[in-house]
Amino acid sequence: QVQLVESGGGSVQAGGSLRLACAASELTTSSTYCMAWFRQAPGKEREGVASIRRDGLTTYEDSVKGRFTISKDDAKNTLYLEMNSLKPEDTAMYYCAASSAIPLWVGCLQGDYGYWGQGTQVTVSS
Repeated sequence: QVQLVESGGGSVQAGGSLRLACAASELTTSSTYCMAWFRQAPGKEREGVASIRRDGLTTYEDSVKGRFTISKDDAKNTLYLEMNSLKPEDTAMYYCAASSAIPLWVGCLQGDYGYWGQGTQVTVSS
């Protein structure tokens, strides 16, 4: 059974940094077509933050470009999200997700994901 377990969330002040990790089991990050980080703030819809395709192509939501970096360590079977210059509006529950197939014309950031982690909370205070 595929499991995705996030860690690294916490509370930081604006301008601070956090690094989220998503450890995968029964799934190999090297062969998974798309992996991504999503977030959901209270009262808001879930949104894709960053994605990485099997070939290494990365995509970012506009508000995090230049501040967040998605990466994966295939040897550790782990997905990461490095978050810098955090803002209060980045406060949300962050989830990692994996998908074995998303149409090219849809793209990893907008596609449907079948595997999800339980989430890790990120809180940024001003």
